[in-house]
Amino acid sequence: MLSETEIADVVQQLTLEEKISMLVGQNGWETRAIDRLRIPALKVTDGPNGARGAEIFDGPTAACFPACVSLASTFDPALAWKIGEALGQEAETKGAHVVLGPTVCLHRSPLGGRNFESFSEDPLLAGIMAAGYVRGMQESSRVGATVKHYAANEQETRRFNVDETISERALREIYLKPFEIVVKEADPWCMMMAYNKINGKYIDDQPGLLNTTLRDEWGWKGHMMSDWGATSNVGNSIKQGMDLEMPGPPIRRKTDAVKEALVKGECSVDDIDRSVRSLLRLLNNTGKFDDRRAPVAEHSISRPEHEKLIREAGAAGMVLLKNEGNILPLQRDRLKKVALLGPLAKTAAAHGGGSASLNSHYKISAYDAFVERLTPDVEVTTAPGAHIFRVYPVLSDGLFVDKEQKTVGVTGEYFTTREIAADARPLHSQTYFRSQFDSLLNDNVIDALSARYKTYFVPKQTGTHYWSCSSCGPSTMYIDGVEVAAQPEDIVDSMPFIIGAQDEARFRHEMKAGQIYEIRIDTERARGCVADTTLIAYPIGVHIGFVYQDDMERDLQAEAVALAKEADVAFVFVGNNTMWETEGVDMPSMALPDANGSQDKLVAAIAAASPNTIVVLTTGTAKDLPWLDSVSGLIQTWYAGQEAGNSLADVVFGGIAPAGKLPFSWPRKIEDVPSYGNFGLDAHDSRAVTYNEGVFMGYRHFDRRAGESDSALFPFGFGLTYSSFVVDGASVSGSLSNIVAKSVVVKATVRNTGSTAGSETVQVYLAPPKTSSIERPLKTLAGFGKVFLQPGERATVTVALDRTHAAFWDEEAHQWKVDAGDHEILVGRSSSVDDIDVRLRLRSATEFIFAP
Repeated sequence: MLSETEIADVVQQLTLEEKISMLVGQNGWETRAIDRLRIPALKVTDGPNGARGAEIFDGPTAACFPACVSLASTFDPALAWKIGEALGQEAETKGAHVVLGPTVCLHRSPLGGRNFESFSEDPLLAGIMAAGYVRGMQESSRVGATVKHYAANEQETRRFNVDETISERALREIYLKPFEIVVKEADPWCMMMAYNKINGKYIDDQPGLLNTTLRDEWGWKGHMMSDWGATSNVGNSIKQGMDLEMPGPPIRRKTDAVKEALVKGECSVDDIDRSVRSLLRLLNNTGKFDDRRAPVAEHSISRPEHEKLIREAGAAGMVLLKNEGNILPLQRDRLKKVALLGPLAKTAAAHGGGSASLNSHYKISAYDAFVERLTPDVEVTTAPGAHIFRVYPVLSDGLFVDKEQKTVGVTGEYFTTREIAADARPLHSQTYFRSQFDSLLNDNVIDALSARYKTYFVPKQTGTHYWSCSSCGPSTMYIDGVEVAAQPEDIVDSMPFIIGAQDEARFRHEMKAGQIYEIRIDTERARGCVADTTLIAYPIGVHIGFVYQDDMERDLQAEAVALAKEADVAFVFVGNNTMWETEGVDMPSMALPDANGSQDKLVAAIAAASPNTIVVLTTGTAKDLPWLDSVSGLIQTWYAGQEAGNSLADVVFGGIAPAGKLPFSWPRKIEDVPSYGNFGLDAHDSRAVTYNEGVFMGYRHFDRRAGESDSALFPFGFGLTYSSFVVDGASVSGSLSNIVAKSVVVKATVRNTGSTAGSETVQVYLAPPKTSSIERPLKTLAGFGKVFLQPGERATVTVALDRTHAAFWDEEAHQWKVDAGDHEILVGRSSSVDDIDVRLRLRSATEFIFAP
């Protein structure tokens, strides 16, 4: 490793041009190498639930871990440490030494398209779980974590330029707090700056957030990179501490532009040197100057220990929300027929959409796991019951490069002219393995203005099948040389297209099974700007969708209901998929999505047909549950990773008692959420949103509605298990004081009063004095501890507190403040008053303030 003196020497040897080049990525996934001084490039890879590598769709396979919302539900930072360690090992197989994760922005609304990728509505839970993840990755694997997206990137709608009005107090107490916790607890080597504006300015165009708050006040010394295309300006972004523009080649920080900013005094060479030193330290920390200097080709290793960890973590995060009549766990020897119904029964919804998508080593569906667990003694039946595609699914089967059907795939050719002449020679050619193509981060096609995609398709069924076509720029689609669809204009917005949520032209075409059909589509690069960010403003892209006639027109619901009537138990697998819950798009409502069939109607119909109906919900957010009173069981499984089916089977059949707790409050309806009317799609036209609920977000709001019709359906921290627990004693020692050390210790005794072994999470909340000088939440989470207990066993959970847990942000003093008086410690098993078992008094003799 290089010493700080040696790093300073390297900086001195760099020319100004070399320094400027190091302020920008070398390409989509690497930092700039300076061969003259033997400074290597460093590769990053998307996270946070797997190390995907450079290829967005069809790269080497990777382990798919549970989403962060699932991890948060475990309330187990030690498990987060293990996940971080394993992700670091996975990153090395992709030649990467920085993972772009975890995401710690909060769940402000259940409509957030990317909530699944982040942890919680509560900043303490998010910060503690993220700190465990970061420490495991960096301490064990020497792979840098990238905490993102700094800051307040709670929504996807207009995320590239939405202006968020947030009070200073809400920023400090809620939206900056998880970043502060992870910085102070885990020292992440990287952070990623968000696209959005806060209070009128982009984050890299204001002094407070990057330098003052993050570096000066919190003492962070890591490397700040932009989200891809988020750098908003040249000189001021360098001055304000945004170290690395990603991706390369530069959009803002071209050499001449940076030199001009130096001349104008917008930034200084010292500012540039600081960012270069930061990059060199990152290379140092990850071993790039030592044993990891040589690049590593991307490859796949499916490690048994990772498979086991994923399975255990997936099960640990699942939340049992209803268990009427103790229908679960199922007794295998009492079953003769089990029906697995719904659109997700045979689909392993391992991850959400966008950056979290990856080519998993494998995916175990519920059907796979139940068949392995139950057959041959128990008959397992299945039916999809409903469609949930948003756009028609891409084609991947029956596609061939050649008419002789020797090579599978689709040939993509890119040209430097908009009109493709008959004798035109392509700029670049490549093979795809599904009917979805775009030029995002493809350095080979930067100069292309048009593209032609061609394949030979052999259908398995005869019928007038359902097709769709959409593109970023104008396009025409042909089948056997005959035009079947055309898009004469650019798409309105490229972001929904990239993540699979775009509008599309749909048509039908008659085909015979086994016959070969030539499919061709010619398209142009978008003629005008079709995005709010330069990175995807002028893309080339095509999506071809396909559904067999029989699959589209069958009465799926009737088939499922018939099977439910015959079964001892009917499971209904409903939820979202990568089209509906994804980076880039927020959800329009809390309703379960549907296409040519309703998931809610399917659940209701099956519940009417079978008294033993158990719903398995796969989402990253709360959903409307109009059928809740009609079903016997409800399990929230999140996106549980590649072992999702096995994790569920372990819980359902009692191998593992469910122990997950909700990391957010589950509202009865969207109108009950305090951000209602000021979130997501509400900002589409105005490109502005106001965080008008202030600090009263999540349970901080719902606590004030307890007992009312708009109280939470399920409270934060809630989750059932197969046993029962009680906190039957607690004590507190110490008092609140203006010292940094944790001076208050809460000890709580928890006892397993049931007949089944299992885990319980003891949650410690802190309530302010009733004489508080400002309106405050009724209580806030101050700590938690998880224990595994045999029947009748008891254990003591210890939680340490300090002044930060009792403080609020004083907007006049611009400091933290603790009120004098009696605070109350509430110890229980969820945020609901019904689950608070012990109340203790905590005295603060005097009022005091302290600096951030």
